[in-house]
Amino acid sequence: MIFKKYLFRDLQGNMSKNRYTCTKQYFNLPCAHRQHAHQGHCSHIHGYSRSFKFYFACKELDANHFVFDFGELKELKEHLEYMCDHTLLINEQDPYLEMFKDMHEKGLCNLRVVKNCGAEGMAGYFLDFADELVRRKSENRAWCYKVIQWENDKNSGTAEFIPNLR
Repeated sequence: MIFKKYLFRDLQGNMSKNRYTCTKQYFNLPCAHRQHAHQGHCSHIHGYSRSFKFYFACKELDANHFVFDFGELKELKEHLEYMCDHTLLINEQDPYLEMFKDMHEKGLCNLRVVKNCGAEGMAGYFLDFADELVRRKSENRAWCYKVIQWENDKNSGTAEFIPNLR
């Protein structure tokens, strides 16, 4: 675990002398999706081995001198696997959604319907999930402020909370 200490403004705009950060990564979640509105090849069902990097922060370390105890992230790991391990992500606006639901009912795919199945959209989805989890488990002492989701070695999408825009 690497800690960084520097000046920053918290989400309320207050200056703080200390902020500690750490990261946690999850790799190799094989998942398919399609971007139905794309005019090119991304409109076809295709898959990636998705990976995620979560960024956590706090002003004060816990009793173990951690930003956040990674042992408390079991729910996050389970939800990542539920959503992205051998699944088909389809946007809720996809015109063929009913067909994909039928395929799921017939056991032909493991469907997950989401608002935005792209890298940026899923990074945002998991940022909201991880932030709520970490704040709840740490009694608001720590938070998740950024998630990067890689589709492959070349492409990624990022979502992050920016002070005063939240």
